[in-house]
Amino acid sequence: MTGAGRRPMDDEIDVFGLTHPGKVRKDNQDHFLICALQKRIEVYHTSLPPESRPRFTDDRLAFIAVVADGVGGHAAGEEASRFALEGITRYVAEAAHIYYTTDPSDTSFTHVLEESALKVHAEISKKSEGAPGQRGMATTLTLWLGVWPGGYLLQVGDSRCYQLKDGELTQMSRDQTMAEDFVEQGVFTRDDPAHKRLSHILSSAIGGPDAAPAVRGFEQAWGNVGLLCSDGLTRHVSDERIRERLMSMTSAKQACESLLQDALDGGGEDNITIIVGRTIRKHDQ
Repeated sequence: MTGAGRRPMDDEIDVFGLTHPGKVRKDNQDHFLICALQKRIEVYHTSLPPESRPRFTDDRLAFIAVVADGVGGHAAGEEASRFALEGITRYVAEAAHIYYTTDPSDTSFTHVLEESALKVHAEISKKSEGAPGQRGMATTLTLWLGVWPGGYLLQVGDSRCYQLKDGELTQMSRDQTMAEDFVEQGVFTRDDPAHKRLSHILSSAIGGPDAAPAVRGFEQAWGNVGLLCSDGLTRHVSDERIRERLMSMTSAKQACESLLQDALDGGGEDNITIIVGRTIRKHDQ
């Protein structure tokens, strides 16, 4: 990670997100969040003259992007995805001290992310038992946490994370579906017709029968492009098309809007959520 260079300033991060119900469903059960975890300094009282007082600052500790795709009835699915975003950001923020006290090679931060996801899972599972309209509520949860020059990816479900690096698009996440589980077990290959039939059945979900948070670390570098999305994008848009859009992007907003249109043109059968982010060097220091 030593070759990553200095950390990007706030105005050197080009990021955008959007969500759309698609062309078939009236309701949108997806939610997304883009935010920065900051360390704040604010002066309340001091004897120092104004010119000598510490300036109010917002020092970015980490960059967070999250996508959640709710399942269940409209009220239940939408609430599950919203609650998951609120809960995971709360728990991650509470563990902020680990960002700058933990050795990057230590596994304690990985455990914190796993435990945070399981806490949200337990809370949603409990809410699901509270009222008939909330029974069966569950959601995917995919979180990108950038702590320059490294980062962490937390995933439960099948909302994907991609990274474009040196012209190569890599799927960083693994779909937690019955289809991928059977492929991993050697039951069948991705070319088998059964794979398509089982590709949208989650084997792990926040609030579902089972939640198996997967966390991995990765390196960040200037010029890389990250993408998070719900399966409303990937069921209609191929990886090659995603790569083409990211390679030719003029801004994160333009890339999101172009990919959304691709998904709608492909049928738009599900809710579609997309986040795209990249770094653009603007300053020499």
